Amino acid sequence: MTNSATAQRVSVLGLGAMGTALAKALLAGGHQVTVWNRTAAKAEALADAGAVAAATAEEALTASDLVILCLLDDASVREHVEPAAARLSGRTVVNLTTTTPEQARGLGRWAAEHDIALIDGGIMAVPAMIGTPGAFVLYSGAQAEFERYRQVLELFGKPEFVGADLGAAAMYDVSILGGMYAMFAAFQQGGLMVRSVGGSAARLAELMTPFLQAMATLLAADAVGIDMPEDFTQVQSDEFTAAAIDLIDKAAVESGNPTELFGVLRRTLTGL
Repeated sequence: MTNSATAQRVSVLGLGAMGTALAKALLAGGHQVTVWNRTAAKAEALADAGAVAAATAEEALTASDLVILCLLDDASVREHVEPAAARLSGRTVVNLTTTTPEQARGLGRWAAEHDIALIDGGIMAVPAMIGTPGAFVLYSGAQAEFERYRQVLELFGKPEFVGADLGAAAMYDVSILGGMYAMFAAFQQGGLMVRSVGGSAARLAELMTPFLQAMATLLAADAVGIDMPEDFTQVQSDEFTAAAIDLIDKAAVESGNPTELFGVLRRTLTGL
């Protein structure tokens, strides 16, 4: 619990499942929280818990020194912050709305014109994970302001600052999610394949999970090949990898579940 001497005034705009979880974490941390949502009823439970429900977005934006946005998209962010530009001057805005890297940079250019300190963020958690040890949040942009409010941001999950480039958090975010979706796609394909021999996706999950956890430890070694290719010695040749993927692809066809997935993996990993 934050004591009264260190409590911050924080506003949260956007009270979907994630925004509500963020506001609850701030209240639990002892901060003075103002909330706003387009559908006002979503603020009622938070008001009962001690938050101030603002009547308008502009009221919420200007009620606090630290403003957290968790809205639908970049357009909705612009819709609410641009009319309040003059009153936001001198404040810090943390945009946790999912956007592209260039959208984050564009908002940063607008913020700089109006003397608004902007931090962009990417939440690597589902709402139920907010405030738990398994959650972390990526941040980029105004590093001095990030450090100033680090203790507040720690209430959401481990804060990871990834660069001054405002697009950095979004780029790390989508890159991590890309890895996740590639894994799910491969599991779905594998589940169909093992069912053709009388197996089950449930059994595949039991076997695949520890194997993938072990393989994930190799990412750091592979990172050297991307960051410093001149210092990297490849353990497995591209030709060997291509042949292995071709074999997997042939098995997929034999199972009656042909896919474009393995061809994409072959080209991505080997260039062949």
